[in-house]
Amino acid sequence: MMRVHITASQNPPRDFPTHTLWLYSVIFPSAANDTPIMESPDTFTLLPLEMDPTTKAISAPNATSNALATELEALNALHRGLLHVETPTGTPPPPVPVNPKRSAQISKLRESGNAEFRKGNAGQAVKLYTLAIDMALGRPHWEPSGLVREEVSSLLSNRAQANMAQQNWAEGAVDAEASVEMKKVGNAKGWWRRGKCLLEMGRLDEAEQWVKQGLEFEATEQDLVNLKAEIEKKRSGTF
Repeated sequence: MMRVHITASQNPPRDFPTHTLWLYSVIFPSAANDTPIMESPDTFTLLPLEMDPTTKAISAPNATSNALATELEALNALHRGLLHVETPTGTPPPPVPVNPKRSAQISKLRESGNAEFRKGNAGQAVKLYTLAIDMALGRPHWEPSGLVREEVSSLLSNRAQANMAQQNWAEGAVDAEASVEMKKVGNAKGWWRRGKCLLEMGRLDEAEQWVKQGLEFEATEQDLVNLKAEIEKKRSGTF
């Protein structure tokens, strides 16, 4: 997690470009490979940010923090979205209705992925689902977040199934878990697919706990009940 405060410095160092901002930040590493910039939450670190004079994109060429890079990418994406707002006033429209063009493109990619999967082309299906996921995640920030979660949850579950068809159990498990994180209720396929992947990888304890949790949300889902029985048989050596 990173919280940032950006301000323009009145007295930047002489050896920095004219279009330079300064970032005063409190940064907490969001991943194991993220190098913390400071240890004390009461300490502020001064980082140079550069603004492209043409595109107005913000960058930090000398920074090594993955968290900072992620935040700046989100900021620049929001700026690009605002530049392409299709309204007479140039201001973001209301959350609904959403732009039908993007929705149609996402649906087309999903349907194409489904078609490739049915033909046995699981690898191509993964690529199409990935494109659809990227497009859904690229929706403007002012569009409903619930819509994005619904779209991405379904697409991740589909991609998990395509990975499973290639016996890419680890990738399938990750996709299914992400799908469930976005939508726990009414997502029995996501629960089942991660449980199945864990079973295939021999991670029986995790699979058992996962399916048990899934049944708390989808108690009447027969596929989950059957998977639970399959895991128990595997554990007892009677499978």
